[in-house]
Amino acid sequence: MPEFCTCGAQLPPDALFCHKCGKPQREIVDAEPAPPPPVAAAATPPPPPLPAALPLNFQNRVAVRIAFIVAVSATVMSFIPFLNWAAAGWVAVFLYRRRTGSFLNVGAGVQLGLMTGVLMCGLFAIVFTAQQLPAALNGRLGSLLQEQLKNLPSKDPLVQQMMSFIQSGPGLAAVLVASLFMMFLMIICLSMAGGALGAKMGGRN
Repeated sequence: MPEFCTCGAQLPPDALFCHKCGKPQREIVDAEPAPPPPVAAAATPPPPPLPAALPLNFQNRVAVRIAFIVAVSATVMSFIPFLNWAAAGWVAVFLYRRRTGSFLNVGAGVQLGLMTGVLMCGLFAIVFTAQQLPAALNGRLGSLLQEQLKNLPSKDPLVQQMMSFIQSGPGLAAVLVASLFMMFLMIICLSMAGGALGAKMGGRN
């Protein structure tokens, strides 16, 4: 560093400017600003896991409650048979989707329809027993069946065998059991078909 400025003034040690003319005596290098410390990214918590879909069986309380309500409604509307059994499966799928927000595939719709059909069979058995058992005990049911068989050709030996079979106590009981079995099968099949149709129309996730 020079001791004298160009103007002739004597400079003090480490002078940056001339005290007389103001001429700078050395270049001032601005220190580069230190880079800001890296900002730690805020740790975002992972999204909560989606709740697992409950299996559609009799341990699923929501499904059982909906199936029971629909089964009771369909049993009350037994004056329109076949249609109410098929509509029961469809309505059960619709209500389950509205209640849980989860869409069902066709297999799950069939399963929910099966649950609804089983409950409808139980209710139908109670109603059928309450209505037909007194008539069966009084003999009126057997007489009614015989009246229906009289409309068939009476000379047919098969008709004669059926009439004699119904007149016996075991024969009448067998007819009632067979009628209940066929009715249960029809109720369950139609309810499963309605559940599959409801799931198909509602889509799946």
